[in-house]
Amino acid sequence: MAARTEVHSELSRDLNLFHVTMMGLGMMIGAGVFLGIGNCIGLVGPGGLLLTFALNGVIALFTAMSYAELSSAIPRAGGAYNFARIGYGRQASFIAGWMEWFASSVAGAMYAMTFSLYTMRFILTTWLKLDISENTFGLVVKAAAVGAAVLFIYINYRGASETGKIGAIVTLLQTAFMFVIGIIGVIIAIKDPSRLANFHDFIPHGWLKLAVTMGAIYVAFEGYEVIAQAGDEVSNPKKNLPKAMLLSVLVVTLTYVVVTFATIVAVKAGPGLTVAGKQVQPWQWIGSFNEEGFRHAVGRMIPYANLLLTLAVIFSSTSALNATIYSGTRASYALGRDAMLPKAFARISGSRKTPWFALIMTGVIVICLAGLFPIKEVQAAASLTFLVLFFLVNLCVIKIRRSMSDELTYGYLMPLFPLFPILAIICQLTLVFFMHEFSVSALVTAGTWLIFGFIVYWLYSRFHAVATEDEIHVLEEEAAVTVEPGKARVMLAVANPANALSMVKNTYKICSQKKASLELIHMVPVPDLVPLTDADKYLHEGKEGITETILYLGGHFDVSSTLRYCRNIARGILSALRQKKINLLIMGWHGRRNNGLFSVGSTVDPLLESSPCDVIIMKNCGDREYENILVPVAGGPNSKLALETALTLASKKTKVTLFSVVNGRSFDPSTLLTLNLKEFGVRPENVSAKSVPSHDVKQAILDEAESYDMMIIGASNKPMLSHVFHGTLPEEVAEVCDKPLIMVSANRGLRSWIRRWI
Repeated sequence: MAARTEVHSELSRDLNLFHVTMMGLGMMIGAGVFLGIGNCIGLVGPGGLLLTFALNGVIALFTAMSYAELSSAIPRAGGAYNFARIGYGRQASFIAGWMEWFASSVAGAMYAMTFSLYTMRFILTTWLKLDISENTFGLVVKAAAVGAAVLFIYINYRGASETGKIGAIVTLLQTAFMFVIGIIGVIIAIKDPSRLANFHDFIPHGWLKLAVTMGAIYVAFEGYEVIAQAGDEVSNPKKNLPKAMLLSVLVVTLTYVVVTFATIVAVKAGPGLTVAGKQVQPWQWIGSFNEEGFRHAVGRMIPYANLLLTLAVIFSSTSALNATIYSGTRASYALGRDAMLPKAFARISGSRKTPWFALIMTGVIVICLAGLFPIKEVQAAASLTFLVLFFLVNLCVIKIRRSMSDELTYGYLMPLFPLFPILAIICQLTLVFFMHEFSVSALVTAGTWLIFGFIVYWLYSRFHAVATEDEIHVLEEEAAVTVEPGKARVMLAVANPANALSMVKNTYKICSQKKASLELIHMVPVPDLVPLTDADKYLHEGKEGITETILYLGGHFDVSSTLRYCRNIARGILSALRQKKINLLIMGWHGRRNNGLFSVGSTVDPLLESSPCDVIIMKNCGDREYENILVPVAGGPNSKLALETALTLASKKTKVTLFSVVNGRSFDPSTLLTLNLKEFGVRPENVSAKSVPSHDVKQAILDEAESYDMMIIGASNKPMLSHVFHGTLPEEVAEVCDKPLIMVSANRGLRSWIRRWI
């Protein structure tokens, strides 16, 4: 009998740069501008509305750069879900994917409702001239919106090729219509400059209202993220994905600003503009029509406006609806692919190569929202969920660049990193804060979905999620006897036998002084091209180092050991520190890293920055006693930990010298001599303090070290971002010092927590 061969379905790569750029444009140039102009101009005024679109475009460009960088390095379906999985782990990634699924589905419902509203208004009142009540008209709009959603669910089922090609054609037509409206508005303003007086009440209700309207219509700028969802289906994704994202944001921002300008100058001021019998300004008149204000304004500007605008809405809303259904489907597909949701979400049609079950579930959400909720509330809920989603992506780009730059190959790197994602984070938090002034129900809706997501994760996803190549995997683990509650826990990172034995004696002293249990860890350095199933072939060296270390310790401590696989050693150790609630990490020095992206001092810098515990780094320490230990100090928790480490390692005859360099500011090292020296078994006369003046701190420390046989120095206390641009003094000293050296970093409470998570 012939052996059976299992056939797997996978997504096809047949979308090029033009297709995915048009996909992003089609999702952005849609209901956001049509609804946003009428809904927001009455709140923020004509000038404020123009600034709303311009400033939102700037924020969108900042976030698009984050998406572009991450998508160029991680070109897989799932977008923000994948970024959060790699940057922050399973729970964060599930919430990101869960919110992206909902945000895309809400936006899809909004686009379907916009298409239905404008189209049915034209057909029933302008073309057929029917006199129907607003209640009846509302029911017709809901039915048409559901019909449009069903149609584009089917189009998406036809496959990515059809989705991209149909979307590209529709987007070209819609962009042409929008530019025609914008150009006509500019021409009218040139011919009749008096219309520029419509901007005199620039921001009539104050500048804070600008933040409210920016948050309310931010959904108009979502769309570039759908390009990230096409990562599995784009040709040359590392180049085409970033280009498409940045191009789409630039084009849509220009389009929105021109169209908004045209809308404001379209209405000529005069006695004919009245609301409830009272004469008003043009911007007030436009705002009185709410979501249909754009249609009424353009109707004053050009002949056959209703027909032209209806065609523009048809093209823009349907292409955006098409793209949002695509995006939501790919987000839920990624959750199913990694078993965050039931495996049915990852089922791909063998003939169409599309994730059909994920498409059906996305369609159900779109249809329910389009059929049941008011359009203004749907718009606000979409904006809010996208703001939260983009906030998380901006956090991810900083975390991933800092912690995983050695593991990823980037096709695009944003300039001036991390300036733009930090600015985007600040702006997005501000807009979310002011959202309650526009729609409380949007906050309730998004919050309910978020809470439901946490429930799904804790009841299902965390038990079923499959491991990915980006995660840390435990290959072998041998537990010690149960550690007593409250007992200190020390972890020794074992790189190889020689490295381990050179640190054992000092580790022994530290564990004895702290009465601590000891955890030995070895991160298995499996090459990138080697599958995880072959990782056990690389275990020998780590097992040998751990075995020799345990034998050398002679059973004096409770010792556990673990061997783990991870592409990045520092990230794997950090994961183990958090999981095992370690109080102190001890490891060897591995030299300076220069990867061409940015300088962060040495290869141990991620551990010094992000560790949830104290860290001790040893360089060339060996198995010997030290007669003279130099401890350079400048104040702060690291100086205290350096002194404690020196006292722990000192013998009864060892001389310990606290050393400071007077350079602009004065620090008295003797202020640290408040420790109970008897606790460490050190005589008071063997500990002294010394200060010298010098303009070159680094050289003064190195010169002083010549008279000692060991140096123990605290890591830098500089702000987090300073390490991005240059190394720090302790790392520079450690790099060139040829003496046995120990660098220490103390856990600093809130600051350490911020470093770990950001």
